[in-house]
Amino acid sequence: MKELLIIHTHQKYEGISEGKLNETLSNVTKQLFENANWNMEQTFISNGYNLKNEVEKHLKADLVIIHTPIFWFNTPWIHKKYVDEVFMEGLVSNVMLDGDGRTRSDISKQYGTGGFLRDKKVFVVATWNAPENCFDDVSQQLMKGKNADDVLFNVILNYRFCGFQDLPNYHCFDVIKNPKVKEYVDNYKEYLKSIIDNFR
Repeated sequence: MKELLIIHTHQKYEGISEGKLNETLSNVTKQLFENANWNMEQTFISNGYNLKNEVEKHLKADLVIIHTPIFWFNTPWIHKKYVDEVFMEGLVSNVMLDGDGRTRSDISKQYGTGGFLRDKKVFVVATWNAPENCFDDVSQQLMKGKNADDVLFNVILNYRFCGFQDLPNYHCFDVIKNPKVKEYVDNYKEYLKSIIDNFR
């Protein structure tokens, strides 16, 4: 059986960010993967975590899905803390990666090729206040032509550094001023079905 790890990064801000849409999307994730007979583990970062257990979850997982709101153009700070601590544990214990891929005797090797987790995949499910039309448009003052994946590039790099392959991220835009929950959910279901089919 395939193994899924869902990482919930949500950090609640009363009256501003309650996490309802992220919860809805994560429930869709759970339902579809359960129906496909995947084993599943979850981490709710805000509830605390054990470093060794989190490393083991990453070692077992065939796929990691990070469910996150976007706060100030990044994941919540508790996710950065989680990554620093868990990935450092994976480095120190030499089970997720062995340094950056280079050695002092051979510095010609590519930086970022020391990861052991090469058969695993990862993607982000992100909810944005930003409207979709502010991306991929050089006339937009803020993003200047960048896309949503560009903004989250650092999140994916952590996993690439450990050997993961990244899949396309799934974004829900304008979730506060112009929410389209049914559309988000319907499109997400179709996206997940394609992911599950690709693992068969």
